[in-house]
Amino acid sequence: MNDEVPNSHNERSWIERLTRVFSLSPKNSDELREILREANENDLVDNEVLGIMEGALGVGDIQVRDIMVPRPQMVVVKEDEQPEQFLQSVIDSGHSRFPVIGESVDDIKGILLAKSLLPLIANGADTFDLSAALHPANIIPETKRLNDLLREFRENRNHMAIVVDEYGGVSGLVTIEDILEEIVGEIEDETDFEGNDNFIRKLNQRDYLIKALTPIEDFNGFFDASLNDEEYDTIGGLLMREFGHLPRRNEIATISDYRFRVLNADSRQIHLLRMTAPEPAEIESA
Repeated sequence: MNDEVPNSHNERSWIERLTRVFSLSPKNSDELREILREANENDLVDNEVLGIMEGALGVGDIQVRDIMVPRPQMVVVKEDEQPEQFLQSVIDSGHSRFPVIGESVDDIKGILLAKSLLPLIANGADTFDLSAALHPANIIPETKRLNDLLREFRENRNHMAIVVDEYGGVSGLVTIEDILEEIVGEIEDETDFEGNDNFIRKLNQRDYLIKALTPIEDFNGFFDASLNDEEYDTIGGLLMREFGHLPRRNEIATISDYRFRVLNADSRQIHLLRMTAPEPAEIESA
């Protein structure tokens, strides 16, 4: 008889907490976030689900310019190139879509899908017509909100958009994966990276995955940097001081022109970061 009482009490307590969470009436997104965090603290929502919910709430506050692949890092194909000139760079990039340009990056002719290159590989270059393989490019402004763009992607079944500045020049590109990563976290093999012994992994020319436990000394050696290691031993510790609090996913801090975005953190510590290194000229002048 006594054994049933604690179980009954725990069940009522759980139901009462759940009812209380969903009976509140948040007036804005900040209040809703507080409710979700309280639910997380009460073990009604786990850390992963909380991160996804907060990411979904956050896309309405983020503009395309904040997450786009900048112009210098775009992998493009020139319309007058022969297959042997661009095929290797397409394979090396690992991307599935490529802007095709004319005289300059500002002259966008369309989007080439990697799968359209399969006949080229199977049957030879003579059967491949680049212009016939192009899809129309979706052109959007830098100021477009991510929630609006995600809706357009879903309605139009697009996966990539070309981003232009106020003067009509191409400033970068954005994909549906970039938006989803803002909601669910980094998609590209993060778990594999977290499970190995490497602290730093290069993603592209300037972007890297960095474990928060990376020793500052190792970071400095890898990037020829000079981050201060007098008070803290790890990059995570240095960022904790910079933030002044335990950051949540997608919070950003910049130290000596190195831009760190939190990809994974729990209620105790930071785990994984995405770091964007400064341009070489910025490094030299730092």
